[in-house]
This record gives sequence, structure tokens and C-alpha cells, in this order.
Amino acid sequence: MSSPRRPSRPSRGRPAPRKQGPRRPPAEDPARRVALDVLRAVRDRDAYANLVLPDLLRQRRMSGRDAALATELTYGAARAQGLLDAVLAACLDRPLSQVDGPVLDCLRLGAYQLLRTRIPEHAAVAATVDLARADAGTPSAGFVNAVLRKVSEQDERAWLDQLAPDRDSDPIGHLALRTAHPRWVARAFAESLGDKGTELEAALEADDARPEVHLVARPGEISAEELAAITGGDVAPYSPYGVHLPAGSGDPGDSEPIRERLAAVQDEGSQLCALALTRVSVEGSDERWLDLCAGPGGKATLLGALAGLSGARLDAVEQAPHRARLVAQATEGLPVTLHVADGRDPGLEPGFDRVLVDAPCSGLGALRRRPEARWRKQPSDIAELTKLQGELLASALGLVRPGGVVAYVVCTPHLAETEGVAGQTARRAKAEILDAREFFPEMPQLGDGPYVQLWPHRHGTDAMFCAVLRRN
Repeated sequence: MSSPRRPSRPSRGRPAPRKQGPRRPPAEDPARRVALDVLRAVRDRDAYANLVLPDLLRQRRMSGRDAALATELTYGAARAQGLLDAVLAACLDRPLSQVDGPVLDCLRLGAYQLLRTRIPEHAAVAATVDLARADAGTPSAGFVNAVLRKVSEQDERAWLDQLAPDRDSDPIGHLALRTAHPRWVARAFAESLGDKGTELEAALEADDARPEVHLVARPGEISAEELAAITGGDVAPYSPYGVHLPAGSGDPGDSEPIRERLAAVQDEGSQLCALALTRVSVEGSDERWLDLCAGPGGKATLLGALAGLSGARLDAVEQAPHRARLVAQATEGLPVTLHVADGRDPGLEPGFDRVLVDAPCSGLGALRRRPEARWRKQPSDIAELTKLQGELLASALGLVRPGGVVAYVVCTPHLAETEGVAGQTARRAKAEILDAREFFPEMPQLGDGPYVQLWPHRHGTDAMFCAVLRRN
């Protein structure tokens, strides 16, 4: 039996034959230049791709097909970074850490085009080499050319067959590499799902796909049906205020309803978790509502609009001044009072009827919308987060009146941040944990309760978690 072929090192010898087509694209391809500049900002400055990219597209007046290509390359390369690095490492004769940052950016951009797009090989390699030459000089361009030629010798499936751990002996590691996730994130998904097989694979694949854009219609201003008609989207399946737009629909901020503040971008799962708080019955007064962690203002806006329709008022607490300004802008004209304070001790008079704790979290449930985030987060982050989450939830239970309700919401499936925080804090405060499934009507696959964990592969939403507690 022959031994498996070892990957050869990049050679400066005769290149592999190129696919048919033009010999060389323009030296300065605008879409690839934007993608490379965003990847560099992410690596150099810990920037967020979803904030840098729209600004660059506007500055360079890019639209249409060029903007679509820049978006695909930017988000795709950022999302698949771990997988790309594994392939690149197999093609190098040095550790990846010894490759200069600007050159590594070019290699990742080129490898993504070769492995995960239908861009012809000659265009992917030549355009990336041109960028490397412009940014790092001719010797670096030759190095990039040699490495990408080696990458192009196999497609993604063949590389994964060579590099991924065995599925039977290491199912989590196998699926983590194949779906471009860090192992610890894949393990957190597996523990929450109670599965290491087909459902874990479905969850990771859904998390690795480009998500739809979700909009929320402002209650009392526009209906979901009207918003869908204006934007060309589809009414959401579960939220009465939601609309879905296809992935790659462009910048939703350019649409008229959003410019006129009749709607906003908000995942349907986030809408449903905020709505769950309003669906719980409370005896007696129902006029004082509280959003204890309001920034940047999406849920506060939805709750503020609903409060206005029902005769209630919402207090919104946000500690960070820049996020508080976003809350103020988003909730302008609504019955919302903003407090710049720490939610753990906001200095508010207790006695609220409904309290939302949309706590800071690892964000593992929204990785599909933040492409570079999965490679930045570390398992060591969790302990500090759970401490903060428990303190915020305890504060909420102290601020709500007896008989009032608290919704604890995080955008993660990590068990320590979800069931762990909710269960431990409820026991200490002697609060009643309600069956949250009752407040997500007509949604399938909500599990055994009493908590609700949403999933992209089951519900088409971010992986939002919601616990509903009543103060005794």
C-alpha cells in the first residue's frame, strides 16, 4: 500500500498550466484592493470587517459587481481564516507566524479565491500577486505566486481530506476544520446541542454560510408586510415585525425605510427575545419597563415602540458613552429615558414591571454575521463574562417588583453563559424560572425547556438564548 503523498514545498520552477482566459487582470483590481485593505485593518488594528468595509466602499464609490465581489472576498476570507491558514501552512517551508503580515494577508485572500470561489485560477493568482508586488515588492510577489500555485494543486475537499482529523476518532476536530471554526467553539456548540454528529455538522455549516439580512419594522409606524413590499424582502416566519432579505443584498442602510427610521437591521432571533418579555402576563401595574444593557439600541427601540403603544415607558441603561449615544439616536421620539450608568448598580428606583437583561456575552451565536470574530475570541474570555452576566441578572432581579418578569438574553449557545448563569442566579435570588417556550409561539424545535435556545440551522436566526424569570 503506497504511503500518502506529502505536500511539496513551493517551487520557483515551471508553474502549473493556467485555465483558459485572459493572461492577466488589471494590475490594481479595485474589488480585491478593498478586500485586502479591510483584511489588513482587521489584522493590524483589530478592526471590525462589517464596519470598515461599508466605509471603504463609500469612499471609493464602489457599487454593483465590484462591491459584491469585494464583500464576498472580505467576509469569506475573514470567516475562513483558520481553514486557509491550515492549507497555507501545509504549503510553506516555514511557520506561518514567520510570514510578514502584509504578505500573509495576500496569501489568505488568494487562497480563499482558489478554494472557495469560482474565480479562475489564473485570475485569482495573478491579481493577488499584483497586489503583493505593489505592497511588499517583487521578491514577496514571487513568494506569493509560488505558494498560491501550490494551493491550487488541490481543491478544498482534497485539502480537507488531507488535513482534517479523522471523523471517527475526533469528530469535533474534524467538523471544526471542515467548517472553519476553532475547535473550542465547535465543542461549545456540541455541548449545547448534545450532539457530535449530523446536527453539530448542520449547525456549524449554517454558521459558516453567508446569512440573510433581517430587518425589523418599527411597531406603530410600518407593518412587516409594507416593509417587505418596499424592500423586496419576505415577511419573517416568526416575528410579526421581521423581514428577510437575501444574503448579498447590498447595504440595507441605503433603503428608504431605514433612512427614515421606520425600520432597522435586527436579527429575527433578537426581535423574538425582546418580544418574549412583552408576552409574559403580569398582575397589576405594567407601566415601568427597563432595558438594563441597552447599547447599541436595537432591542431598546423595539421595546420603546411597543411600550408607547401600550401606555408604558422604558428606562434604558448603558454604561459606555459612545453606545449610549447610539441608544439615544435610535430611540429618539419614543417614550424612552436614557441613563448612562453601570447596569450592576444603575441607581434607579426598584419596582419595574418588566426588565430585559441583554447581557454582554461571547457572541458565539452571531459569528456568521461577524466574520473575523471566531478567530479573536478565546475560551479564557468566558469566566469573566459569566461573572458579569450573573451580576447583571442579579441586579435586574433586585430592580423588578414582586410578580414582575425578567428576560435574560445572550447571543451565544455556550452553556456556562446560558443555562449556567440563569440557573445559578435564579436559585440565589429564589426567582421562578418560567417555561420560555410559551413566549415563542409556533416555533419548532425548542427543546425540552424551560429555556429557549435558537439556532441558525433550525430557525434561520442567530443562536440566541432566552430565559424568563419571575420574582417571587
